[in-house]
Amino acid sequence: MGRRKNNQTSMSLNNAQHQATKICFNDDDDEENSNLDDSIVATEKAIAMDDVTMSDPNGSFVDGGDDDNTSADYYFDSYSHFGNMQEMLKDVVRTKTYQNVIFQNKFLFKDKIVLDVGAGTGILSLFCAKAGAAHVYAVECSHIANMAKEIVESNGYSNVITVLKGKIEEIELPVAKVDIIISEWMGYFLLFENMLNSVLYTRDKWLANDGIVLPDKASLYLTAIEDAEYKEDKIEFWNNVYGFDMTCIKKQAMGEPLVDTVDQNQIVTNCQLLKTMDISKMASGDTSFTVPFKLVAERDDYIHALVAYFDVSFTKCHKLMGFSTGPRSRATHWKQTVLYLEDVLTICQGEALTGSMTVAPNKKNPRDIDITIKYSLNGQRCVASRTQHYKMR
Repeated sequence: MGRRKNNQTSMSLNNAQHQATKICFNDDDDEENSNLDDSIVATEKAIAMDDVTMSDPNGSFVDGGDDDNTSADYYFDSYSHFGNMQEMLKDVVRTKTYQNVIFQNKFLFKDKIVLDVGAGTGILSLFCAKAGAAHVYAVECSHIANMAKEIVESNGYSNVITVLKGKIEEIELPVAKVDIIISEWMGYFLLFENMLNSVLYTRDKWLANDGIVLPDKASLYLTAIEDAEYKEDKIEFWNNVYGFDMTCIKKQAMGEPLVDTVDQNQIVTNCQLLKTMDISKMASGDTSFTVPFKLVAERDDYIHALVAYFDVSFTKCHKLMGFSTGPRSRATHWKQTVLYLEDVLTICQGEALTGSMTVAPNKKNPRDIDITIKYSLNGQRCVASRTQHYKMR
């Protein structure tokens, strides 16, 4: 993926604290969002000050495995590749937040039965076991499950953690109900190639009446950015390629959202909450939605793209905890999702870009996402209205 000039993938402690305080939250939930804002600051302070040491094995996590896998198995086993697993483990915002949630709230886990959905290497299961869980069932459908069993054994938790290889929808647990479901199910744009439906299935089948899901809230946000240099280099390039018209490729490039790290200085408007999902209550159909937006310019500038990102909350903790993947927070492996506009919008301070966003799983492959954006600007120096379609594949 491309990178913009002057992007920073790390920041000093002071800068992390300063940026975290600027995270945008829904005005209707000021108290809760303010508390989460504080928790993100605290998490980033802990991350910045904690020297997290990661192992660096020479081989892949994946064993010899089954050479007869088809393309249908690719999604699951692609995440068991060494590089992908290491990237997620080294994402200290992600991993350290889960660790803090578990270790700082041991009263939730003490003597409880925990189900880890999409366990990967088993890192969350190990955290839960160390926090005093009575037993943890770690479900992983890729070949990394074989290594997870070895990791559990190597760390002395075989009597507490049971690794089950298979899809959560197809396995049978040796218990009737579990007290806690924990999962890192989020994908790019929150919903791309995510495991949310599997978590909801697990909740409905296995969770006790008084059980909890971690995390239990996820919120999707939208803002607008100036991005002339990158758009010119990667999108407008196709207008004239050594004297030839290749705009047919440009049209396809415009319809493919870019996952990348956005410099916070590019942000032109406010950040608006689009949708909050309550994982403990929502239905699987709630991942399809249409929501309005109104982005108000904070300065005179140009808008080249919209940017989506998400926050995750653990509201069942003693103190509200969570993290943000926004451009004003410390970078994560999720980065942000950039949706380029066909128009270059000239916007003045105080003017509003209004519209709606429709999000739905693709009918052929529900792990892919179809996005439709309708936008309109009726400004002093620019009047524009358009509908654009995007496909995350």
